[in-house]
Amino acid sequence: MKYIRTAAVTTAAVAMTVASLTTTTAAAAAPAPEFLSVSELPASSTPWSADPVRPGPPEYSMCTEGVVSKGRTRHREFRTELDTTARQTTTVAPTVAKAKVLAAQLRRAVETCLDRLKAEYPGIEGETLHHGRIGVEGGAHVYSIDTAHPEVGSTDIGLYAVGRDGRTVTVVEWGQLGDLDGAPLRGFKKTTRTAVAKLY
Repeated sequence: MKYIRTAAVTTAAVAMTVASLTTTTAAAAAPAPEFLSVSELPASSTPWSADPVRPGPPEYSMCTEGVVSKGRTRHREFRTELDTTARQTTTVAPTVAKAKVLAAQLRRAVETCLDRLKAEYPGIEGETLHHGRIGVEGGAHVYSIDTAHPEVGSTDIGLYAVGRDGRTVTVVEWGQLGDLDGAPLRGFKKTTRTAVAKLY
């Protein structure tokens, strides 16, 4: 009986090890999420250029800094000759459930961003708008943050999107001087749909 029990325990241990190795191998073999290319960004009067995809979150993100995990995140920066900038940040969560939580956290960070800016920089005025949900993969939400500093005489417009495909969450940002009337909202929504659809 002792031999039978030992054999059973050994068989179970081997099975668990094989299952663990199979899961690890599958995870290692999973393809990395794809990023946007310059041709998929909103149209601009001067050409877009792109940095390579880099590991970790961006060095600074006005609205979402500190929300994503460093080890599971990559980002790519874009820019034009006229100081229009864009960025895509992508994080792979351990599970779909955790990805849903992360997407909700990122949406909340964007929604409350203007309040934090006003607290940090007195004198700033602005408006945050939600421009709806895009039905692609796990869904995406688009926002605009329109800010102005009357004392300085500056106005800035930022477009933000948070989207998810399975356990992967991506944030797309676009910004330039000006206001919402001069922002390519329709083009940004198309870019957002492309960003989420091409993750895998």
